[in-house]
Amino acid sequence: MAIDCITNVPLEKNDVVFDASVIRYASNIPTQFVWPDHEKPSPNAPELEVPLIDIGGFLSGDPAAAMEASRLVGEACRKHGFFLVVNHGVDTSLISDAHKYMDDYFQLPLNEKQKAQRKAGDSCGYASSFTGRFASKLPWKETMSFRYSAEDNMSNIVEDYFVDKLGDEFKPYGMVYQDYCESMSKLSLGIMELLSISLGVEQSHFKKFFEGNDSIMRLNYYPPCQKPDLTLGTGPHCDPTSLTILHQDQVGGLQVFVDNEWRSISPNFDAFVVNIGDTFMALANGRYKSCLHRAVVNSDTSRKSLAFFLCPKNDKLVTPPNELVDKLNPRIYPDFTWPMLLEFTQKHYRADMNTLQAFTDWVRDQENST
Repeated sequence: MAIDCITNVPLEKNDVVFDASVIRYASNIPTQFVWPDHEKPSPNAPELEVPLIDIGGFLSGDPAAAMEASRLVGEACRKHGFFLVVNHGVDTSLISDAHKYMDDYFQLPLNEKQKAQRKAGDSCGYASSFTGRFASKLPWKETMSFRYSAEDNMSNIVEDYFVDKLGDEFKPYGMVYQDYCESMSKLSLGIMELLSISLGVEQSHFKKFFEGNDSIMRLNYYPPCQKPDLTLGTGPHCDPTSLTILHQDQVGGLQVFVDNEWRSISPNFDAFVVNIGDTFMALANGRYKSCLHRAVVNSDTSRKSLAFFLCPKNDKLVTPPNELVDKLNPRIYPDFTWPMLLEFTQKHYRADMNTLQAFTDWVRDQENST
């Protein structure tokens, strides 16, 4: 049985203002941004050897290439949940435009960016750090998040969002990010086919599940910090979504926790970084793991990234295919819908490395009390 509602539990709030144009020069950072010693960034994290998977042959319909790509994807997902894809078919000029408009947006004055201010409990809008939600361990970043839907009747949802929130002059932004999201959705469905093959289920199973997806696109901006050893751009967490497709600029900062240590993933403009999220971990009945990761900052250069978070349609029941459940591999997680987990992370629980287990425990408590 799926549970479709949760109790709203208020989170911490504070009045600190994160204005990147000012705070980037501060010699002392506010205490709200100082992380505990055991979570502070580790200097010179060794590089993680992430597999570089060529999916060009798969996308062109080569069965042998599909099998090889799925084998590499499976190995990565069993080991740490991260891999890189190249020859992905996404127009490089579109990627460049997406980065350009991201640069332009985050250079706007704070009051202009705040026209799209993210409201409490929402997953979309502009956020200067998470000052409206939390009072400690704040991330050293700004974000701009917006919804994307692959439904035919929502073909201008991103463009309309930018115009509605920021004005007609931002229509070009919306057009570029509409196209970018459509490319990410298409790429996501291809990767879902590879995941299906690697898990031994029907090739189209997960692709069909995510057709008409209702996803989230996020622009991340990490300004320089004069005390980068005290804070984090993004704290340690596993993505609660299904699949993340990230494009980094040329400034490093992404780190993954593998074999009990933090490892860095070097930027590669020709590649997308792909990682498994909690929702897909539940769909795979725990066969593939969502991986703990974070972002660090530096004192000299701002860092930016484009993140597409694949999510199922709101009415889709997150439940694993029969092939992934047997006596040796019983069900690990309860059935649920994506809006339920999303609301859990927005109003009830700060996403971290234990989100899915905490959510599972909460759902089962609710079921047992009825």
